[in-house]
Amino acid sequence: MGSDKIMQFLGVFAGGISVYFFVSAFIQNKNDKAQLSWANNDAPVQSKNPIINLSRPLVHQFTLQHALKIKNVEYRKKMARYIKIGGLSAELNEDEFIGLQILWGVMFPVFFGLINFALELEFPFVVILALIPFGFYLPIMHSLGEKKKREASVRADLPFFIDLLALSVEAGLEFFSAVQKLIDKAKGNNSVLADELAIVIHETQMGSSREDALKKMVNRLEMNEITSFVAVILDAQASGAPISKVLKDQSEQMRLERFVRAEKEGEKATQTIMIPIMVCIVPAVFIMVLGPVAIGFLK
Repeated sequence: MGSDKIMQFLGVFAGGISVYFFVSAFIQNKNDKAQLSWANNDAPVQSKNPIINLSRPLVHQFTLQHALKIKNVEYRKKMARYIKIGGLSAELNEDEFIGLQILWGVMFPVFFGLINFALELEFPFVVILALIPFGFYLPIMHSLGEKKKREASVRADLPFFIDLLALSVEAGLEFFSAVQKLIDKAKGNNSVLADELAIVIHETQMGSSREDALKKMVNRLEMNEITSFVAVILDAQASGAPISKVLKDQSEQMRLERFVRAEKEGEKATQTIMIPIMVCIVPAVFIMVLGPVAIGFLK
């Protein structure tokens, strides 16, 4: 690709950026509340992902109307699950999520293909085709990545939270009052578990039963540890068993599972470190040891 083509490409890219900022400014000035409002009439919070923040104006302008036409119930349930397990419910709704898939899975490959043809960039057609599934999967990748981060945060906090809950219940607090105390103490620490428990408290205050609120938290996190924790709490409440003792037993089990998980990760690290040893260190040692011998034989 020559310098003239590079300059053409940079010119088109600059033009695209200009169009993008114009569209963004147009959308912000228009402030189409009918399009931006959600079911609760609240605007979505800013996403942690800059790609989503940059893509949202284009989604609302170009692809949201097409996302609204997708009525497949199973597909929408699947996308709603990705939003839920990724903790993106405050950032995206189903229509925006599908709009992102259309934007990056259809519009971007088409735009890139037109640029490739117009400027004769000579990118293989296979590359453009590969952008289609990658673009569709990009929002799902973001959701799954956020899910892993949330799981790591919950696993780190859960034993500590359970210990404090046990102490609070032993001190005479009711279980959900102890949960509220923990939420107040965890404010500002970016604790996923505290945020999820806050949602549980909010749902119970809005009229949901405690059982339903806890089960919804299980569905949002989809973690075996949380499933076991909620099952133990519900069983203890149903049978009348002392919750403090149940929480202590659960805490010990969580710590044991974390220790076993750390052992497995250590074994994996031991096996993984053999790869650079065999590829880099062992050949260097053979060269240092056998190199002079080989040179001696050649002479």
